[in-house]
Amino acid sequence: MNPTAERELDAALVWLRRDLRVDDHAALYHALRAARRVWCAFVFDTAILDALPRADRRVEFIRDSLVGVDAELRALGASHGVDGAGLLVAHGRAADVLPALADALHVQGVYASHDDDPYALARDAQVRGRLSELGIALHTSKDHVIFERDEVLTQGGSPFSVFTPYKNAWLAKVDPFYLRAYPVAKYAAALAPRPAPPALPTGRVWAGVPTLAEIGFEPTNLHQLRLPTGPAGAAELLDDFLAERIDRYRETRDYPAVKGPSYLSTHLRFGTVSIRRLAREAWQRAQAGSAGAQGWLSELIWRDFYHQILYHHPHVVGHAFRREYDRIHWEHGRHADEHFAAWCEGRTGYPLVDAAMHQLAQTGYMHNRLRMVSASFLTKDLGIDWRRGEAWFAEKLNDFDLAANNGGWQWAASTGCDAQPYFRIFNPVAQSEKFDPEGRFIRRYLPQLAKLPDKLIHAPWLAKPADLDAAGVRLGVDYPRPIVDHAAAREKTLQRYAVVKARR
Repeated sequence: MNPTAERELDAALVWLRRDLRVDDHAALYHALRAARRVWCAFVFDTAILDALPRADRRVEFIRDSLVGVDAELRALGASHGVDGAGLLVAHGRAADVLPALADALHVQGVYASHDDDPYALARDAQVRGRLSELGIALHTSKDHVIFERDEVLTQGGSPFSVFTPYKNAWLAKVDPFYLRAYPVAKYAAALAPRPAPPALPTGRVWAGVPTLAEIGFEPTNLHQLRLPTGPAGAAELLDDFLAERIDRYRETRDYPAVKGPSYLSTHLRFGTVSIRRLAREAWQRAQAGSAGAQGWLSELIWRDFYHQILYHHPHVVGHAFRREYDRIHWEHGRHADEHFAAWCEGRTGYPLVDAAMHQLAQTGYMHNRLRMVSASFLTKDLGIDWRRGEAWFAEKLNDFDLAANNGGWQWAASTGCDAQPYFRIFNPVAQSEKFDPEGRFIRRYLPQLAKLPDKLIHAPWLAKPADLDAAGVRLGVDYPRPIVDHAAAREKTLQRYAVVKARR
């Protein structure tokens, strides 16, 4: 008996986006159940790529991860008697090339995962319209969060804007049903061999994964970093975290010199690992009493929270969630631009902030505690608009995700939902002393300060000349003096935010 005989469609195409894996893949599962022949494709969307530098770690991460996806598809197909299965890759505007590819393959349906970023929603609407003109339906489904859109609402039926009650409602709703994996392999016999190039649309379409050069990009230092790519890389990191660190997560997660986090954020961003797999591991261990797993699960819930904020309140892209905070007058002009450049380049004179910015520049990663500290410093010590920092992180972070990045910046700037109060202003020296007490992280990214004693490395300008001489540090030469005085900046910030308090 042919297991595909009763399927609704003759052929379908799965459009991979932020879900670069084969295992536990919602769209692929739905396509395999619906169609007798299924192909998978990824589009290097030039509408996005053309705005990026030619050497971009994220593009390289995606490209290398696609190699892993292609290998998984070929292996899964072969295990079900399908020779020649694998990934199709196109390069061009997604709104143009995706419909053209679907038309060339004569599919009746395209399957993809939801993406609520404003650009993605506009792109998908355009693709849906063009596919409709060809008689092809676009089917999308939830994949990159546990609960999305309207799935977790207040008792009054409105979206949450405060995290703790959202988290409580999330935890009250979650159960094994929402965390179970989609059994893709069960239906993998519907995978189709890749068509020969003449059957593909003219243009830049590959039966396989192109090189970086073929899509117009150059190698970065990605392979020198300890960030394995693809589904196999995600599995490697997850196994390491579950075996050694998850139970100590709460105690270690805030210390940048300690191997505490899962380091899976880039994999979550691009879907090389299933959020259901991560949440299931965290939830089951939390149920068994692991405080570390409870802490990690809370961070995964924050991710869902920020995605539903973006969906329900798209004005947060470019504006404060709390609209009254758009009245704040941020620093501007040449002096502000100089301060912003110093922050970007790690030249503020505050070692923890500068080390964090060097970590970002060198690796595309920044520890979560340092994201909060550096964001607070930009907005509340330098008085610079949070949107400038948000844009800088968007350009540099390997794991850049609009919902999380926007939510984090608005939290730090006190303009967002459930944000820290505006009068809570991180002291960068106190944060350094608390979370990098021995200066290990600072020494890694600011080697010019390496010989300073632990007690002096957090605020070199307070060191005695003899101590600076002994450490070989010349302030203003080897390392800058502070560009602002924190105490004075704090008072100025309180005055800056007073415009909001006064007009409530």
